[in-house]
Amino acid sequence: MKTKPETPQNTPDISGCSPAELTAILAGVQQQLADQSALIEQHENAIQLLSDSLRQRDQTLRQREAYIQLLEELLRLKKIQQFAAKSEKLAHQSDLFDEAELETAIDELRDQLPDDVEETDEAAKASRKTRQRGFSENLVRERIELLLSDEEKAGAVKTFFTKVKEEVEFIPAQLKVLEYWQEKAVFEQDEATGHEQIIAAKRPVHPLGKCFATVALLAYIITSKYADGLPLYRLEKMLKRLGHEISRTCMANWIIRLDDVFKPLMTLMREVQNSSEYLQADETRIQVLKEDGKTAQSDKWMWVIRGGPPDHPVVLFDYDPSRAGSVPVRLLEGFTGILQADGYSGYGQVCRNNGITRIGCWDHARRKFVEASRAAPSGGKGKKPKTTKADVALGYINKLYAIERQLKDKGASIDERYRVRQELSLPQLGTLKTWLEANVSKVLKGSLTRNAMEYTLNQWDCLVGYCERGDLNISNALAENAIRPFAIGRRAWLFADTSHGARASATCYSLVETAKANGLEPSAYIKYVLEHIATADTLEKLEHLLPWNVPLKRME
Repeated sequence: MKTKPETPQNTPDISGCSPAELTAILAGVQQQLADQSALIEQHENAIQLLSDSLRQRDQTLRQREAYIQLLEELLRLKKIQQFAAKSEKLAHQSDLFDEAELETAIDELRDQLPDDVEETDEAAKASRKTRQRGFSENLVRERIELLLSDEEKAGAVKTFFTKVKEEVEFIPAQLKVLEYWQEKAVFEQDEATGHEQIIAAKRPVHPLGKCFATVALLAYIITSKYADGLPLYRLEKMLKRLGHEISRTCMANWIIRLDDVFKPLMTLMREVQNSSEYLQADETRIQVLKEDGKTAQSDKWMWVIRGGPPDHPVVLFDYDPSRAGSVPVRLLEGFTGILQADGYSGYGQVCRNNGITRIGCWDHARRKFVEASRAAPSGGKGKKPKTTKADVALGYINKLYAIERQLKDKGASIDERYRVRQELSLPQLGTLKTWLEANVSKVLKGSLTRNAMEYTLNQWDCLVGYCERGDLNISNALAENAIRPFAIGRRAWLFADTSHGARASATCYSLVETAKANGLEPSAYIKYVLEHIATADTLEKLEHLLPWNVPLKRME
């Protein structure tokens, strides 16, 4: 006996149904399927929204984590800058490269040099400064005899002296008043006019006209502030202790008035400097309280340009409230040689206008990697710090500096420096660039290391420029060294009151640093200039006041 098959659950029994009923049942099934499809689509949309939300949250978390890393890096850097030593030497940096190979490579190149180069090197070695023993022969010496009493030397066959010691005596500064008495001669009455004729002795010409300070005192004030970093209020107290009070306002007025006196000499120095082939430039901030159109807190700038003909270095400071490209255009008028500066874009205009070849400064590029390395997370107590990409980059850069140190220590000539740079430095530069290009995208964007790598790559064409000649420097260190005394003095006197004072300060710094660059004692040079500039009414007399023309002894 056959049994009727069971109808599946939820499946309508269509046996014996009419076509209309079948159509209705089919429509119902299709509607159920459509409802289920819509429900599935809703679930899929909800899952997609949830996935998108999770991805967005993960991206936000990654961005926040990266931002936190950048903040922590900057915080470490600020702490280091505030509390740690300012030296850029990294005691923990790994020795990634062996510098011994540089000695071998440079020695191999030196074997191919002509004999006259070797003689130049030997002369350079002989001229190196040795340790000074005893006191300088330039000091005034006074003999002090320690005598025996008559009783002690009674019956002696003879007596003699032996030098047993030397001491350095300090003679404190002192103020004294110079009284000028002018001799006058009276002649008998002139029969024609009936008047007596009087002739007076010629009075000395003072650079400031009416001024109760001698040129020696003016030179002392300028040197104390701009070479030794003493603000005028300290000088005021020091002079008062010596017996006479001279207000800081009076001293400031003297310095401002001397700016006009020195201006012809500054113009001549600028012309000499811009006639050369190679200059270095840098700029730093200065606060000037009273500057038209600017607040006291806004940045103003002190510019410095160093260079000049061979053996005639000139260091010129110039104040300008702006950092625009028009300032280098004014300062470098007529210059068409090679300019070395950092990556600041303000020098671009003068380079385009004058056809100047621009080279970069590896000190600025290296400093960015030093900051990144110092700000890297520490490995903890007792653990060796992990070598970072900044450390690797510094290893490459330090190898370039090692080549320069070897050349300097060996007293290499210009031709030798050029050849060694072409054969050793350029390949190292190529290796560094390849490494930077391969790794820059692997570093967190916005981090100190990424910024350093991007800066170096963006400035690459300028940074490799020093290899094109042997007389160029790898860095802008000479200009930075010239501007360092200004930065140190700025910590003491903090600001300039007016733009006139800032320009006068720029002139005084120019005289001090140019004197030092030419081996002159700044106080002696400034005193000599003050003694003769009032009568320097011709170009020839003015040229005799240039530091390489004055008859003063050079410092050792």
